[in-house]
Amino acid sequence: MKILVINCGSSSIKYKLYEMDTHAVLAAGGIERVGQEGAFLKTTDHNGEKLQLNFDCPTHTEGIKMMFDTLTHPQHGAIKSIDEIAAAGHRIVAGGRFAESRLVTPDMLEEWKTFMDLAPLHNPPALKGYNAVKAVVENMPNVFVFDTSFHQTMPEHAYKYAVPHELYEKYGLRRYGAHGTSYRFVSDETARFLGKDKKDLRMVIAHLGNGASIAAVANGECKDTSMGLTPLEGLVMGTRSGDIDPSVFSFLAENANMTISQITEMLNKKSGLLGISGLSNDCRTIEEEAANGHAGAKLALEIFIYRLAKYIGSMTVAAGGLDALVFTGGIGENSDIIRERVLGYLGFFGLQIDQEANLKARFGNAGVITTADSKAVAVVIPTNEELMI
Repeated sequence: MKILVINCGSSSIKYKLYEMDTHAVLAAGGIERVGQEGAFLKTTDHNGEKLQLNFDCPTHTEGIKMMFDTLTHPQHGAIKSIDEIAAAGHRIVAGGRFAESRLVTPDMLEEWKTFMDLAPLHNPPALKGYNAVKAVVENMPNVFVFDTSFHQTMPEHAYKYAVPHELYEKYGLRRYGAHGTSYRFVSDETARFLGKDKKDLRMVIAHLGNGASIAAVANGECKDTSMGLTPLEGLVMGTRSGDIDPSVFSFLAENANMTISQITEMLNKKSGLLGISGLSNDCRTIEEEAANGHAGAKLALEIFIYRLAKYIGSMTVAAGGLDALVFTGGIGENSDIIRERVLGYLGFFGLQIDQEANLKARFGNAGVITTADSKAVAVVIPTNEELMI
């Protein structure tokens, strides 16, 4: 059975076509600059040849049509007919109270639209992608896979905010979390890698990338997570501030004459590693410049690491203890520097870094990065959200 996985951004479309019997990736590609001049599709054909196809792409519909045309192209396509695709799975960042993936129906779609504001940067493009698929291939089944679903097992004391209860009842104001598709995959894969039953593991999983979060998983279920109503809460990220005093809004309104929308944009797009360093939101650049002595980069790296270490401590409480600390995501899988320095804060947990193992666990390589006499293990597990979808 062939499944097409689609992840739409405001000006991009990423896709992978899987043969689920073998988990083989039959095709993968991405479309950039949707709605802009110079749009193009990049892919690798079945012969391993890299292709770039330039085309006019005013909307997601033209992009999705080009994607299907490329998949079925007689020369470099992966399939002969769109009919070979059993269904399309869409990555949806915020699903509100949906506790599981859902086949899209008109009623389900209208209910999901009430949660659009929970991820204003991510949910609208996902809707455009779904509508584009329906416009091009009307009868193809579509499934929404929600990043928030995994976190629906959080207890009430973890997901409720300390605000008037009526705000939860009327507007659904609560912690929803994100990156749940990654956490679902990584929790299963960690248990498999360690030869354990996931219900016997107390895990703290750090999904670290340009967007970063952390979750406590025990008995195979999420007990708490760092992202909240939106993906802004929690850890320091590439351009997001993470946790901040809410009075920042009134302070900046009164002293800097900023509007709510301007402050919100600043906290989401101009803060985090970028805002602290004044250089970049890319962790690789921050690490390089910190090594060269750049004061802003050094401070950004230290704040990122310190906040992460503090959150690991709090998530250990939520998990009821710690059997495995798991690093995943682009930064978590590749930055041996950040992993080493985070573990340096956590020696009181009995976590001791194995330097050689930490260096080896990069570039897609899973591995335990703590010494054999550590009281718990720290492990690197590459995520695969597309396969989970």
